[in-house]
Amino acid sequence: MMNDKAQKEIDWLYSTQFYGIKLGLDNVQRLLSELKLPAAGQKFIHVAGTNGKGSTCAFMHSILKAAGINAGLFTSPHLIHFGERIRDAERMITAEEIAAGVNRLRERVAGWDPHPTFFELTLALALEWFAQQGCPWVVLETGLGGRLDATNAIMPEVSVITPIGWDHMDMLGDTLAKIAAEKAGIIKPGVPVVTIDQEPEAMEEIAFAAAERGAPLTIIYSPWHGETGLAGPHQRWNAALAAAALHAAGFELEEEVIARGLREVQWPARFQKAGGCIIDGAHNLDSARVLAQTWREQFPDERAEMIFGAVAGKDTAAVMRELAPIAGSWRFTGFESPRALTPEALREIWNGLGIEARPVTLHARVADALKAMKPEARTLIAGSLYLAGEALALLEDRAAAFEKSAQ
Repeated sequence: MMNDKAQKEIDWLYSTQFYGIKLGLDNVQRLLSELKLPAAGQKFIHVAGTNGKGSTCAFMHSILKAAGINAGLFTSPHLIHFGERIRDAERMITAEEIAAGVNRLRERVAGWDPHPTFFELTLALALEWFAQQGCPWVVLETGLGGRLDATNAIMPEVSVITPIGWDHMDMLGDTLAKIAAEKAGIIKPGVPVVTIDQEPEAMEEIAFAAAERGAPLTIIYSPWHGETGLAGPHQRWNAALAAAALHAAGFELEEEVIARGLREVQWPARFQKAGGCIIDGAHNLDSARVLAQTWREQFPDERAEMIFGAVAGKDTAAVMRELAPIAGSWRFTGFESPRALTPEALREIWNGLGIEARPVTLHARVADALKAMKPEARTLIAGSLYLAGEALALLEDRAAAFEKSAQ
């Protein structure tokens, strides 16, 4: 049980979400400079993209673990509790370690104007912990975009760009080229960059940025040939990208080590089976399309009883349109996020699509939707990572550990 003092520090960290998301590097560079971070000699693999970032990071981290390397892993958001964002090969950061680190950061930034954001503080907390753990390598996932994301204050050994698609258009741009240019902002002069074959306008931006900065560019044209621990054909592409990125970073690993890491990877809410359901964090057009493909591959003759929730600011209509062919019915639900759309709003979006009618039920809470599941039906939970995390906590009887977050 966490003590009151530790809980107070963690609550303060969550309170900094009030400052919102502020793209830019000035504040984080100041913060890391004052903390003398990252640790001397520590090496980084930096990952940006729209889809597959977390899975690609997880694959690399698993391969490094299989090779006996205690690498750090920084990802976001968490599903159930904050500690998932910061881990090494053996464990996640503990609540007590989070509280102690936050206490130091809180004292350091008192009076700062502008105040560091939640994500900037989380990154600093992670880098300090990785230094304490003596992690020689860190796999670092961007938060949003790339060029102005706080993680871009770090100089990596290799930059990795996963599939680029339509998401966060309000902050990154209204064309695929603009979005790709922001993601390609992680490319550093002379630092190798690895990506998969992208849509032409996205590929053009990546190739231009790499050439302009003298960064050797590797493009992956075929998926991993073996088994992976994550379901779906897209995961074999993420696996191939992960293996190529480690090679570009200078690792010469035996194929069996790579294969073992790819088989043994664990990454929740990616077509995960839990409590009689499938849980997937698909929340944009491309990830919904891939989810539908994976469903048809796994259950070719079945439709899902869909438990669906989404946050404001996403193209929810496009996500529903992609999932509609595999949805036998919809259970629209609210969930613990200040950005969650109401079940009524979701029903209105669905009705506006003019697609063949499906049974629709509304639920105020995820717990209500789960209780209403039909034992004979195959249930799919999707639409938001925040929804996926809350559902996973309930299904695994870890509701007391669940920490809601806006970022």
